[in-house]
Amino acid sequence: MLQYKVVELSNVTDETIEETLNEWTAKGWRYDGLQFAMRESSKRPSMAFVLFTRDGKHDN
Repeated sequence: MLQYKVVELSNVTDETIEETLNEWTAKGWRYDGLQFAMRESSKRPSMAFVLFTRDGKHDN
């Protein structure tokens, strides 16, 4: 069974995205996508959600 992991980033920078990708792929998760939440008053995202998947044989 496929498992999903969603990591919420409230501080959206290239560094926080890179750290999150490196941390979770090192734990066996596969990167699946990235979604940004935008504010109307700003061109920068206010939040990001990094999506990962892996097969269901793992515990953490």
